[in-house]
Amino acid sequence: MVTVTININGENRTASVPAETTLLRALRDNFNLPGSKLGCDVGDCGACTVIVDGKPINSCLMLAAQAEGRTVLTIEGLASSNGVHPLQRAFEDCASLQCGFCGPGVIMSAKALIDEVPDPSIPQIRDALGGNLCRCTGYVKMIEAIRIAARAMRGETAEVNR
Repeated sequence: MVTVTININGENRTASVPAETTLLRALRDNFNLPGSKLGCDVGDCGACTVIVDGKPINSCLMLAAQAEGRTVLTIEGLASSNGVHPLQRAFEDCASLQCGFCGPGVIMSAKALIDEVPDPSIPQIRDALGGNLCRCTGYVKMIEAIRIAARAMRGETAEVNR
């Protein structure tokens, strides 16, 4: 067993886990944060994407012990007392998800992109979503939602095209 202390969604959290425990398993099983999904378990689908120290990572590929002392943002950490995050709102308004399984990972990848590039181009968005697989949509509505959310996060008017 190893004891890890990780800053998760702005709060230091500690757990004792077996050394082979992935960050995904620790988030879901030890910290009761089920938003990150277990899809492929080999880093191919992106359903488990979280942001670690500002960078999107597949939490199924990172050991919990590797996150010791680091800052992790999960989908549960996006919403605030003021409501849902602009990305979450835009994904809802644009009907960007169907089954929703990939949603948390896609939204976290988009968040990391917008944090780095406040006005991302469509090719930049496509590249940022390159590690997130969705079997339900054609990504068009996701890209639209990300562009709308980026505008909203910059304080610009952002309307949904219907």
